[in-house]
Amino acid sequence: MAVNRPIPAPPIPTRSALRTSAPTPSAPPSPSPTTVMIRPWIDPLVDETGHDPRSLYVERFWLGVLGPTATWVLRRLTAGLADHEDGYRTDLGSMARAMGLSFSPSRSSPFSKALQRCTMFGLAHQTSDGFAVRRRIPTVAHRHLRRMPDSVRDEHDRWESAHVATDQFERAHGLAMAMLAAGDDCTMIEQQLTVLGVDNRVAAQVADNAASL
Repeated sequence: MAVNRPIPAPPIPTRSALRTSAPTPSAPPSPSPTTVMIRPWIDPLVDETGHDPRSLYVERFWLGVLGPTATWVLRRLTAGLADHEDGYRTDLGSMARAMGLSFSPSRSSPFSKALQRCTMFGLAHQTSDGFAVRRRIPTVAHRHLRRMPDSVRDEHDRWESAHVATDQFERAHGLAMAMLAAGDDCTMIEQQLTVLGVDNRVAAQVADNAASL
């Protein structure tokens, strides 16, 4: 006849066994090697007079210099700076995939080549932990304009003429208002503007406007 023996209790683990079997805390995940810091490239002159990367000027005249992919990469990078003025951290691989581009840490991928073109043309430069990117884009250099079709060069000449005229009127108007505020005779404004280097036609029109105030 079989004898039912009681089932022995499990052995009590020793302290050394507890130390051996205790799970070790996992290390925090390391950042992706494609995660970089994007900061603004501070340039007071270009920031004051340059063009928004998303502007029609950049589309008309910088597109043929940078190429479409680099133009879109530049726009995407500066769009982030509009929301984070001091800079932001981003994953270049994720950004590339969101734009429908392949990416690899080497310079052979389309996204990497586009980013390299941005640095080659002075619109971004590499830093120790990422890139500094211009928030405003300078006027296209004449050496680039010479390679463009005649129609594009003519359009750029008209664009610059209109832009210069607008800037001159704004500057002359500000000077005229300052002269009036200082108590200058309005009949002398045209002559004073001309002495300050304002175009004769602009000085005459601004002086007429000031006289009618």
